[in-house]
Amino acid sequence: LPHSRLSRVFKKSSPNCKLTVYLGKRDFVDHLDQVDPVDGVILVDPEYLKDRKVFVTLTCAFRYGREDLDVLGLSFRKDLYISTFQAFPPVPEESKPNSRLQERLLKKLGQHAHPFYFTIPQNLPCSVTLQPGPEDTGKVRRTHARTHARTHARTNSVRLVIRKVQYAPEKPGPQPMVETTRSFLMSDRSLHLEASLDKELYYHGEPISVNVHVTNNSTKTVKRVKISVRQYADICLFSTAQYKCPVAQQEADDQVSSSSTFCKVYTLIPTLDKNREKRGLALDGKLKHEDTNLASSTIVKDVTNKEVLGILVSYRVKVKLVVSRGGDVSVELPFVLMHPKPIDPPMSRPQSAWVTKSPRGKAVLLKRLRGLI
Repeated sequence: LPHSRLSRVFKKSSPNCKLTVYLGKRDFVDHLDQVDPVDGVILVDPEYLKDRKVFVTLTCAFRYGREDLDVLGLSFRKDLYISTFQAFPPVPEESKPNSRLQERLLKKLGQHAHPFYFTIPQNLPCSVTLQPGPEDTGKVRRTHARTHARTHARTNSVRLVIRKVQYAPEKPGPQPMVETTRSFLMSDRSLHLEASLDKELYYHGEPISVNVHVTNNSTKTVKRVKISVRQYADICLFSTAQYKCPVAQQEADDQVSSSSTFCKVYTLIPTLDKNREKRGLALDGKLKHEDTNLASSTIVKDVTNKEVLGILVSYRVKVKLVVSRGGDVSVELPFVLMHPKPIDPPMSRPQSAWVTKSPRGKAVLLKRLRGLI
């Protein structure tokens, strides 16, 4: 394809190269009100096809064990959603207008290429992986979507993993703030704790500022202040279970004596680099062996049917005061941790210096841009 925003195409063929799937992207964004459609093209060898049919299947699955154990008759996977599209021969009632990517692919690949189209339901989970422990080599627990193209006779097939992702909303919520008052036995005065974050939405790798204000009118003494960022993962499979894991911690020997006040800002940065040994930590889904990061917060509009939600991820900052002979006083502040929405790619790939500076290079670039109009 020409050097344009449509020039990057993902391609995967079956072992005998008789069946090939083409997709313009592998990340499909959940915008809350709708999800990016899955539009692609499948190319079939006509001699191999003969009079058989070709189907493309979109599957959202939750895997909680090693894939190599499936051959032993044990299933460690639950399919949350399955949709099948007949690519050839085309079904009139399933046909939709082709996207620009499909039109360009069909023109380039010829008459034996056939488009397919899927609409991803909004309530399906985003792609999440649970980090295995050091002794769990080969074990994976994830929710991913797959496009699976196959012939009717199932003599050959090709699979391509795709991801459903979410990006940070344009309008974040209100600034998190919480307060609590604790009274102690044999004391008519209390300790007041107030904590707040500087904002509600943080991007991955961004420092989190926690403002802690203590008014100690009691007779007790605060010995230490503990601040932690906790990840909560609600796994909605056969039954709902919640797992929590600290991803950033800080402990300070800041003391607050009786009849005094204290105010300080603590800074924490939750990252995967310092948590790679923690088993069960939720991570953003990854393709092949690429690196990833802590799982982004999950934003859902409707949680009535939790069975198809997969893994729901949320984060909270916990502020805990360790009080001498009085127990602990703590509060939690929920916040959102996500990636910003990526900027649209440029109309053309970065060109070498001669393309943009030489007369010939300018002519070639102008010709390419005209082809996009």
